[in-house]
Amino acid sequence: MHDPVAAPTASPTVARASGSLFGLAYGDALGAPTEFLPVAEIQRRYGPTGPRDLVGQPARVTDDTQMGLAVGWALHDAGPAVTPELLEPLLRRRFVAWAQSPENDRAPGMTCLRACGGLAEGLRWQAATVADSKGCGANMRVTPVGLVPGYDLETLAGVAQLQAGLTHGHPTGLAASELTAYAVRVLRDGAALTELPGLLRERAVRQRTVYRADWLGDLWQRPAVDDPVTFITRGWDECLGVLDALDAALALPDDGSTDPCAATGAGWIAEEALATALYCAIRHAGDPVSALARAATTSGDSDSIACLAGAFVGAAYGMAGWPADWLDRIEYADQLSTLGAAWD
Repeated sequence: MHDPVAAPTASPTVARASGSLFGLAYGDALGAPTEFLPVAEIQRRYGPTGPRDLVGQPARVTDDTQMGLAVGWALHDAGPAVTPELLEPLLRRRFVAWAQSPENDRAPGMTCLRACGGLAEGLRWQAATVADSKGCGANMRVTPVGLVPGYDLETLAGVAQLQAGLTHGHPTGLAASELTAYAVRVLRDGAALTELPGLLRERAVRQRTVYRADWLGDLWQRPAVDDPVTFITRGWDECLGVLDALDAALALPDDGSTDPCAATGAGWIAEEALATALYCAIRHAGDPVSALARAATTSGDSDSIACLAGAFVGAAYGMAGWPADWLDRIEYADQLSTLGAAWD
């Protein structure tokens, strides 16, 4: 067991991209054993503050990290001058390879598997996607999009929504994925964790009526949807609603023992995974491991909540935020190190 990391500091030289990628994997590994357990049972097994150390050699992650790496390698292969025509087949190939891999044995989401089946058959991605799904699989894997240093904000938005849309076609999945990537980007650029709710609200308001047809094509065309603006506005409005819930939750006292899911949602859907991860990251902004432990001590989708919390805190503090002895104890450390080094 390690001592808590108290109020770490970060500078542009402390490997923020690596910190975010490893934070995603660390949170995933801590949250995987607690998923589906009630908070009282988690606290009985791990103590009142939840799991605080990696278990296993290496500590196993879930499909959250595996698909995050799939996105990361697709972006790495595409390079900074990315276009939808270049990126879509790279994402498709990585997603299908993940779906067909023998390592895909971590209770993967059915939405992702169903969509990857259509992608493997060569369907247009707009036809392969699960059109009505806004599951957190859309944004549990989007962290690398916020870490590529060559992306301007328009590219970041398009890439984040495209990678989500290949499997999750609901507008809220698209919007929540963009907000997640945007949060990672602004943290990497030096924003404080406590600034995130306001920054994300501003972004959501600015983007509320923006449909990115160059990245999404005709994804918006659905029964009873009259135009692309109507389609995408729904997603942004649902994200603004959950940001309202986050603001309300952060305004209340917190003794560290309550279930974050009670305030901002269980995390099975994209906007709730974002909000509940933000809650944990902000409540424990001075102690990254406590942020992960709090996120893993939840009654909902604990691994996805914790992986996003880790991505946020890691982007804020870099590798300095994590116990040094965790580096060689996490699954896929070699891939995380390679991608992190490329983007630091």
